[in-house]
Amino acid sequence: MISGLSRTLAVVAMSAALSGLVLPAQAQQNGSVRSTHGSWSIICDTPAGATSEQCIMMQNVVAEDRADLGLSVVILRTADRKAEIMRVLAPLGVLLPTGLGLYIDKKDNGRAYFKQCFADGCYAEVILEQQLLDTLKTGTEATFIVFATPEEGIGIPVDLTGFGEAFAALP
Repeated sequence: MISGLSRTLAVVAMSAALSGLVLPAQAQQNGSVRSTHGSWSIICDTPAGATSEQCIMMQNVVAEDRADLGLSVVILRTADRKAEIMRVLAPLGVLLPTGLGLYIDKKDNGRAYFKQCFADGCYAEVILEQQLLDTLKTGTEATFIVFATPEEGIGIPVDLTGFGEAFAALP
């Protein structure tokens, strides 16, 4: 189950590492919640050797009917500030070939395929194109679908309250 600031910092470190940003152990311990916007938190840190602070927005959620099944949803800007990425950490044991489904306000918004798995879970990632970004900003609930088997899709709701505000506050 995903919980607590230490888990958040681990996800921040993994997200940063996967985006090409390396956070040493010292920086992982110093990350802090900068602000909260609805269900979203802005978490920032200045890694050793970096000239500026690096921030992400994120939300940790657990399936309503499966306390052992959680996701971390992270939004970050690329180092060159030319794109935004949505990265989702799903637990080990999900069926990888089916990918991660996304519904926003009960409308199918496609799938993201898993890129890599590590000891803490498997990562799916998409570039946030303007249309998807606008849908997330105006939506009320996203549902991420993971599969335990080809027949068993499990919907995990993510509250979009505050998404637009958090995105606007993301440095």
